[in-house]
Amino acid sequence: MRTTTLAAALCAALLAGCQQQEAQDQLLPQPAENPTEALSAQQLDEQILTKLQQNGVFDWNQATPHFVWSALTRSDYVLSVGYRPAGGSLEFPADAADPAWQAARQQVLELILSEERKTRPELTLQELLAYPDNVLPVLDVTVRELSTIQKLRASNLVRYAEPIGYEPNRPTASKGAAALSSSGCGSNTATAGLVAGSDYTTLSNGSKSSWNQADQYHGIRASWSQSTGQGIKIVIIDSGSSDAQENLGAAYNQGLSSGRTIERLVTLPRNSIFGIPYGDAETPNDGCGHGTSMAGAAAAPRGTDGAAVGVAYNANLITIRASEDVFIDGSREVKGVSDAYILAGNRADVRVISMSMGRLTSSSQMTDAIRYAYGKGKLIFCAAGTSFDWSAGWVGVIYPASLPEAVAVTGMKDNLTAPTRCDECHTGSDVEFTVVMQRTSNDRRPLSLAMSGDAPSTVGGSSVATASMAGMAAVVWSRYPTESRAQIMSRLVASSSNRAARSSSFGWGRVNVAAAVGALPL
Repeated sequence: MRTTTLAAALCAALLAGCQQQEAQDQLLPQPAENPTEALSAQQLDEQILTKLQQNGVFDWNQATPHFVWSALTRSDYVLSVGYRPAGGSLEFPADAADPAWQAARQQVLELILSEERKTRPELTLQELLAYPDNVLPVLDVTVRELSTIQKLRASNLVRYAEPIGYEPNRPTASKGAAALSSSGCGSNTATAGLVAGSDYTTLSNGSKSSWNQADQYHGIRASWSQSTGQGIKIVIIDSGSSDAQENLGAAYNQGLSSGRTIERLVTLPRNSIFGIPYGDAETPNDGCGHGTSMAGAAAAPRGTDGAAVGVAYNANLITIRASEDVFIDGSREVKGVSDAYILAGNRADVRVISMSMGRLTSSSQMTDAIRYAYGKGKLIFCAAGTSFDWSAGWVGVIYPASLPEAVAVTGMKDNLTAPTRCDECHTGSDVEFTVVMQRTSNDRRPLSLAMSGDAPSTVGGSSVATASMAGMAAVVWSRYPTESRAQIMSRLVASSSNRAARSSSFGWGRVNVAAAVGALPL
């Protein structure tokens, strides 16, 4: 990890901002005319972090062709190209198979292939295409020439052309144990020393209800008298689910959880060289631990084996392995996440989508995919952000939680009279709801499912807040199954702690699920 380098870069960026206030209104620094040398990773990171510090966002469409080309050179050369018919809308259509859009696709492909063949005459179409198409009007191609990006930017057939394999602080090699541990992985084992009556309440059937499911926080236990999520299907887009955790497998239906379904899917593509996949196909198994804990927080069964129970313990569930970890920084992960939203959008039985992952820079392809799913009526929850060791203290609401189509969720401590974010949670004006997930007295985080066994693990950050909020939404939608997404959102807002005045940091605040389903007065 380049922690020291990034810290120095951020300090330099802040100093420069103080010295030259007008720089805040400028685009990224312009390279020399007709540059032939790519910017270094350090130079790329410095400029990206400067824009993030100044504006809160980094949009690749505002970067110069040279900057985009440099990022390609310093990553895996995968360029995401959104296309459209000449004179068509900048927004993608409901049907990208329309002949006019297909004609635009072919013209853009020919442009790219022609330009790239000037230095690689042997290049084939198969080698050019990095990943297969989905329903979006997007091409993922391997581009090595600056001139290709310049011509794409000049074409009226192109909506965007941006790298999808570059992020600040991205490890230079394959993600190893150290990188993964700093990206939300590796700690989903049973937590020792949990205390009954304090850290959890043992329910009548023997399952453990996490301390933060108590009624003074969100009215979760009281809501179960009216609704438990039955008939609502939740999609968890994350690192998959553990095949060793029977509560997300053969024991998903047990005790008071019955008649529901669980599917374990994968959209993370295989590794490839020049567009040609190699190695075994990816599996839905969670190699990180994060996806397993998110699935447990949302919908783990209310069983008889003493495991932790999820908020919507009778909801149907789909876990999708779309990424290796929670930091979406590789082209495979951007593609995997995009395809996961497409999959969820195309499933008529899916109501709620939850994703506790994100990145610092934007991705137009992911935005297209999220808007596609949103257009299908899905209620989408995304984590506002959980600080890594190198991002603490200055990063606001991360992408894609910052999108208007996403409901951004963050975590807070248990002091309800003086709302305070959790130690590692991000806040900001894009936040819509908060979930209590850190005890001030002993720093305890909510209970969930470990990678295997019935002994609970604990998990924190805006991640568990988001998965828990998805479970709460499923409980409410199950109570009012004929209502639309907008109507369910109105019920959530009407039963929230800040319903009279939305907070600039915590949005509508805490939802009282019991009030939302009519189990208790507000």
